[in-house]
Amino acid sequence: MSRKAVALWRSARPARTPRRQLASAVPPPSVDITTLPNKIRVATESTPGHFSTVGLYIDAGSRYETPMTSGVSHFLDRMAFKSTTTRTDEQMASDIHSLGGQIMCSSARESIMYQSSHAHKGTPLALSLIADTILNPAFTPEELEAQQDAASYEIREISSKPEMILPEVLHNVAYGNQGLGNPLLCPEERILAMNDTILRHTLKEWYRPERMVIAGAGMPHQELVELANKFFSSLKPLDHLPSSPSVTQQLQQAHQSRLLNTSSANPQAAPHILNPNAPGVAKSLTRAASYLFPQPSPSGSVPKSPTSTYTGGHRFIRDPTQELGHLYIAFEGVGINDDDVYTLAVMQVLLGGGGSFSAGGPGKGMYSRLYTHILNHYTQIDHCASFHHIYNDSSLFGLFASFLPAASGLSGGNTPAQILPHLVHQLSLLMYSPVGEAELSRARNQLNSSLMMALESRAVEVEDLGRQILVHGRKIPVEEMTEKIDAVTPSDVKRVAARVFGPESGSKATVVCMGHEDVGSWPEVFSKYGIAGA
Repeated sequence: MSRKAVALWRSARPARTPRRQLASAVPPPSVDITTLPNKIRVATESTPGHFSTVGLYIDAGSRYETPMTSGVSHFLDRMAFKSTTTRTDEQMASDIHSLGGQIMCSSARESIMYQSSHAHKGTPLALSLIADTILNPAFTPEELEAQQDAASYEIREISSKPEMILPEVLHNVAYGNQGLGNPLLCPEERILAMNDTILRHTLKEWYRPERMVIAGAGMPHQELVELANKFFSSLKPLDHLPSSPSVTQQLQQAHQSRLLNTSSANPQAAPHILNPNAPGVAKSLTRAASYLFPQPSPSGSVPKSPTSTYTGGHRFIRDPTQELGHLYIAFEGVGINDDDVYTLAVMQVLLGGGGSFSAGGPGKGMYSRLYTHILNHYTQIDHCASFHHIYNDSSLFGLFASFLPAASGLSGGNTPAQILPHLVHQLSLLMYSPVGEAELSRARNQLNSSLMMALESRAVEVEDLGRQILVHGRKIPVEEMTEKIDAVTPSDVKRVAARVFGPESGSKATVVCMGHEDVGSWPEVFSKYGIAGA
């Protein structure tokens, strides 16, 4: 081709759009929401992909439990995808394997979810399996007994790991053994009470269509609406249900009968416990609370969670067998309906932290305050990090440290009373020392990138969609969240720190210590650093 021809060809081509314009021209994923006649909400997000994810999200969980139903969330999780009145256990397992994807159930403090990721053509089967397991469970004695054995083994395993069980103890102390302080795991003394009667009663009370959202991505919205209507239309909202005044008596009788006629749970690990497909709550115990979308809920759109009263307090768990000592301090933060939750989330990233032998490196938290101020200076501290557990009407914000105990006899060990001032001092710095703009910008960027990278996972995206519709009645765009994160200023950090744990806030601390010895006179330490205490 001649030079002139090449010039003519180039001039005839449409001008290239600059890369920045291309990126900004991409429209955000659209969200469609339909409410079925029985009040179930169906939501889809139109993001392209090679597979589909669909889930059922229920406004339920351990915070709704009472002393009579304590542990039921854990067992609803464990009994998911077992035999039903329409499928035997073998048929259920066969259908799950034929789905060729991943299907699971997970219970948390404020939600129970059933979710499946699979090939596009598998959506009808996935919804059929989810509907069958909640509408037609068999709850056979054999399966219940097997899961009682499994739960007993699971509780012992998790209780032996401080990093998993201490956050549970922290919630228990912080919320006075009720509401958000209810355990995610079924208490051992309640395992034998988990029977057909109590599970069916809870299904009837919690699994109502007005408390449900079906969310999906990877399928047309109308297709999911039709499938949801097909499989879940038999559910009736609360105003269509007959009253059952004798349910409490049935539960009490069943509980007494079960305790009198059933032997203790098998202490050995049964073969079914090792099944990798068995649902468990360990994933719930370690899951980060990352729902950063505070917006007022439309009036009457979502059943309100029961009020959970923060009490604060102190607990010492003596365990001389522990290789490390463990110390947690926490305060009540704000719920997701409060805009200050964004500032608290930025503060948590600002403090950061991790393990003394973490991989580190740029972008992995090595410049966070707990790394630079504590882990890099005190070799006896094995792990030190911040945490922020967010809920509808409350949150827990704080720090923890695992350290070499002085009572171990090894050189360089410390007592909890020696470690506590380091943690309290880091909180006081947020109130009494200005935060540099460069440091704050780094924390905002890390939070934004973590949020956006997490939403790249289709499973997380659909769970996020379902949870947001449950809480807010709409999907809040990630752009809206990042704008609020970017708007956090140094003065916001100082103001929110004073609001959450300032001496004039009226807040109370929660302190949990495990190991050889207790933390000592901790209120004096909080007072010394100008932090709210007992």
